[in-house]
Amino acid sequence: MNREKNFALNVNENELFVHSLTRFKTPTQSTLTCSHFVAYSLFSCLRSKVMSDLEAPLRPKRKKVWVDYLVQFRWILVIFVVLPISFTIYFLIYLGDVRSEWKSYKTRQKEHDENVKKVIKRLKQRNPSKDGLVCTARKPWIAVGMRNVDYKRARHFEVDLSAFRNILEIDKERMIARVEPLVNMGQISRATVPMNLSLAVVAELDDLTVGGLINGYGIEGSSHLYGLFSDTVVAYEIVLADGRLVRATKNNEYSDLFYAIPWSQGTLGLLVAAEIRLIPVKEYMKLTYKPVVGNLQDIAQAYADSLAPRDGDQEKVPDFVETMVYSPTQAVCMTGKYASKEEAKKKGNKINSVGWWFKPWFYQHAETALKKGTFVEYIPTREYYHRHTRCLYWEGKLILPFADQFWFRFLFGWLMPPKVSLLKATQGEAIRNYYHDMHVIQDMLVPLYKVGNALEWVHREMEVYPIWLCPHKLYKLPVKTMVYPEPGFELHRRQGDTQTAQMYTDVGVYYAPGPVLRGEVFDGAEAVRKMEAWLIENHGFQPQYAVSELNEKNFWRMFDAGLYEHCRRKYGAVGTFMSVYYKSKKGRKTEKEVQEAEQAHLENAYAEVDQPTD
Repeated sequence: MNREKNFALNVNENELFVHSLTRFKTPTQSTLTCSHFVAYSLFSCLRSKVMSDLEAPLRPKRKKVWVDYLVQFRWILVIFVVLPISFTIYFLIYLGDVRSEWKSYKTRQKEHDENVKKVIKRLKQRNPSKDGLVCTARKPWIAVGMRNVDYKRARHFEVDLSAFRNILEIDKERMIARVEPLVNMGQISRATVPMNLSLAVVAELDDLTVGGLINGYGIEGSSHLYGLFSDTVVAYEIVLADGRLVRATKNNEYSDLFYAIPWSQGTLGLLVAAEIRLIPVKEYMKLTYKPVVGNLQDIAQAYADSLAPRDGDQEKVPDFVETMVYSPTQAVCMTGKYASKEEAKKKGNKINSVGWWFKPWFYQHAETALKKGTFVEYIPTREYYHRHTRCLYWEGKLILPFADQFWFRFLFGWLMPPKVSLLKATQGEAIRNYYHDMHVIQDMLVPLYKVGNALEWVHREMEVYPIWLCPHKLYKLPVKTMVYPEPGFELHRRQGDTQTAQMYTDVGVYYAPGPVLRGEVFDGAEAVRKMEAWLIENHGFQPQYAVSELNEKNFWRMFDAGLYEHCRRKYGAVGTFMSVYYKSKKGRKTEKEVQEAEQAHLENAYAEVDQPTD
């Protein structure tokens, strides 16, 4: 659809006026009159004005290099190497999960206690004057995140946490799941959903672990009700730098640590268990697909209306919300409500088991609403939770361009998805750098009322589609944490906000930018720098699983350091664990660089201690 038609789809009076102007053809010399000339000139000026805000910059063509061909034909390696190995690993992990489930909770707790003792013993073996900073023994390429885990290339002291992958208890009375940090979303949903229970927030991809979602960032379509994954945690069990095992809750003596753990990237201590809130669920998700046609601001408003009805009727608030933006003028809003098996199987209702390997990829299935119009179907709850796993949202289309075709899905779809860790392990340095420059995998966390502006910015600077929109509460907490709502947000009473939480949105930008697909020059690093600057100016946040271009000053302009640095000093993390900035920083970390940074933190800490008190 051309740009004139894009604007012709708007519905307010000004936009209808522009629409009427678009009906004028370029006047020929034989038909040109004064009125024609004036009208056409007015149209040209107006069109230039309204399009200038969204117009992507003109870019020169980019000359292909040898890495382009490696990426273009990488599917060969993926099909014959990555997919078979991935399937084998998934199967072995599944067998391990089944073996764990056969054990009693008492046996699992006994093993957990023994493993914790090993971690404590290992930490106490460290010589601070000789050994490097502490980090886990997990290989750098195993992490699901896209940033380089280059901090492990410096000298470091490894602590093995690989045994911490058990569900320790499902407490139906307290509605709490106590789990170890390497328990993943596929494992926990497989255990809880048959009980008609679930974590309040279940991140979509099977491989995402509890530890990663707590220490980093985790969201789902239910986050507009419950907040981020870390907001649903009741207690953390942490091994501190000195080897002490502590249990941190919001009400005990370690409450400061409780609030500091999220977003800290494991730099305050070693997480060995967490107690997470459970909610009752039903067997199916009643999902409504609603197409939206308009400009990006129209789409943002329709999305906001889908999660926070303007009439304030709480009965209309869905259990799950997400929107996928397919172009500057088209999107599909999806809202879900839990439904019983009896309701789903009533005559006339459609059940869609999206988890079967041969089914169309979910984002493509949702896109059919643009042609079919609004429709409703019932999806088994667990299959709905993991709807984006098989195609890795829409990244699978770039990895295997033909994998969405029926013949491939039917014959080989059961092998999907490739493990992200294996994709990273087999890409090599050249391809990794290529993806950093020519690919975008970023999340922009922005206030709900700024989503339209964020969409326009992404279109102008990156031209990435589809875009994922997922809302989440950002709570006003008793202390200021690394991420926090806008000061005074509760006074404005904006759509979606409450007195205790500001509604934010994850604007998920995952795909090759338009200029790259067209063979034009694109500077990925510069685009990310601009994105980070935009987020800082608009009180937004960038999850640190992604590649970051922030320097240390701007990192702490985006995030608040107060509570985090207080806990670093109080609990002895300085000089033992790397700071969150250096752990997230792009590029190779030398031992000297890390030591100098940590020494600066130590000197600042001592200077504060030496200050006279009033």
